Amino acid sequence: MGLKILKEGLFTSIQDRGRFGYAGIGVPQSGAMDRYSAKIANMLVGNDASEAVMECTLIGPKILFEKDALIVLVALDAEVVLNKEIIPLLKAIKVKKGDKLHIKQVTQGARLYMAINGGFQTKEVLNSKSFYAPLTKNKKVGKQESLAFSTFTDRKQKDFAKVNYEKEGLATSKIKVFKGPEWHLLPENLQQEIVKNDLHFSKNTSRMAYQIEEKFPNDLDGMLSQPVLSGTVQLTPDGNLIILMRDAQTTGGYPRVLQLSEESINTVAQKKQGDLIELELVDLE
Repeated sequence: MGLKILKEGLFTSIQDRGRFGYAGIGVPQSGAMDRYSAKIANMLVGNDASEAVMECTLIGPKILFEKDALIVLVALDAEVVLNKEIIPLLKAIKVKKGDKLHIKQVTQGARLYMAINGGFQTKEVLNSKSFYAPLTKNKKVGKQESLAFSTFTDRKQKDFAKVNYEKEGLATSKIKVFKGPEWHLLPENLQQEIVKNDLHFSKNTSRMAYQIEEKFPNDLDGMLSQPVLSGTVQLTPDGNLIILMRDAQTTGGYPRVLQLSEESINTVAQKKQGDLIELELVDLE
């Protein structure tokens, strides 16, 4: 017993830190797209930073609580209603059995995270509760689905973490990137085009990858599949820049021209179709 999904929203799933050590058998890391916001949510309800949380994309679910809970919602901004009353973000809130929560819309950024004291108790696969089909039964929650979570013990005025949510870094358009293994294969004029121009996200944005709208014609030769990571930026023969995200494959056959930092992956996770970004090339030396 825990909560029931009355309305599933656009794309709602359970995610934790992800799966590590399984790339060799082709298993993506998965996990929260914006790990920073997920960590903040867990801290605000007294959880370990790696506990599973609910990740909501743009339009969230409507939820019926089947038992008492302590929850918190973390996003750049969002409209959230508990029993028809607007509730604040970044504040631990007690909910009771029978309460209905509606995460209506993420109004700034792209994703919202809901943490519950004690964490979600969904099935663990390869040391993670993160949804990733076909490894897990579903890739997202469904209508009338029930999700278990730990029973909340209403302890006397326990002070959970007070944290500073630095959302400015998630809202920025500036994305720090490093040179990828094949960056040197690009002619200098193409390198300059990529890092000097404003870029926009296309409609092709998902947990697997974000595609850039602008195209960059190139004559690069094909290559054998090589290891890739979350944040790897590939350049296709058709001129598409693709930023791999948490559910991306573990190998790829396109040149790896750039690599995002962990902070930059979190920032990209809060972008949506049409949003502008500027790449800032950072030297590792």
